[in-house]
Amino acid sequence: MKKVVSYILFLCLAAILLWFSFKEVKWSDFIDGLQTSNYYWIGASMVFGALSFWIRAMRWRLLINGAGYQTGRKGVFDAVNIAYLTNFAIPRAGEVARCGVVAKTDGVPFDTSLGTVLLERAIDVLSLLIITAFVIVLQWDVFGLFIVQQLWNPFSETLGGNTVYIIGILLILTGIFVLMIVYWKRLEKWFVFRKIGHFITGIYSGLKSGLMMRQKVPFVGYTLILWFLYWAMCRCTMLAFPAVAQLNSLDAIFLMAVGSMGWVVPVQGGIGAYHFIVSLALASVYGISQTQGVVFATISHESQALTMIAFGLFSVIRIGMAKKTFRKQALPNR
Repeated sequence: MKKVVSYILFLCLAAILLWFSFKEVKWSDFIDGLQTSNYYWIGASMVFGALSFWIRAMRWRLLINGAGYQTGRKGVFDAVNIAYLTNFAIPRAGEVARCGVVAKTDGVPFDTSLGTVLLERAIDVLSLLIITAFVIVLQWDVFGLFIVQQLWNPFSETLGGNTVYIIGILLILTGIFVLMIVYWKRLEKWFVFRKIGHFITGIYSGLKSGLMMRQKVPFVGYTLILWFLYWAMCRCTMLAFPAVAQLNSLDAIFLMAVGSMGWVVPVQGGIGAYHFIVSLALASVYGISQTQGVVFATISHESQALTMIAFGLFSVIRIGMAKKTFRKQALPNR
């Protein structure tokens, strides 16, 4: 029941964000924008997107192997593809799903692989912050204004009257955490806390092994290639759409960073959130109309969504066929 309720709530959030994105759209201009787009460039962006799936999988494989488990390239690639597909059903559930896939295909303990995923996500967030800071510093008069007016000011206004309340909750949670550490030996006698302890230990093991991995240079290389592919995806989509084709490579970095924030919002596959924040950025920074901004966001999001769904279904089918083959081979001859 909780899963159903959370699914409906996230779906409602996506619908609300879509409504805000499309409420001022002129549909004749929207259709015209779709028709005038260059779909060869969109196809190129989808190719870069597919390559990013492979690079992400190979980078994750380095972390898992660093934790002492050997995984195949196809297995982790399928896991990443299924993770993207799962996120379209349940927000953020893809990270759990891919850990489950490698647990089945390669025998990697779930808690250990989850630790590597947490490390990977932490590095992605750090990379995004560095990229955003880089762009803001280079063109503060343009991008800094967007960050302050459209993101920071609304956020600070929302927290205005609740700051004391939030601090109080943080203090209470900190106190509970400290008490759990102090009395952990006693709490560990309970089955629930013992399971929590084992789970946390497994995550810590994955994080520690990842940080101590020997192949740090390949990992950094994969990370750089991954973000280059994300930039290339955005740049190709810009070239596909005449209204933004005149923007430069630095603008592509900014839109890539803003778009990444849209994918992070916990709604099914970034639906609504991506459209809202990208169209808002185009209108605020570049003065591009709401309709043109939504057309660009729709082309960018839906092309990548289609790629994710296609590769996710491919991996689901491939794993299903592999299981059937294994079962047939395992049957005794009569």
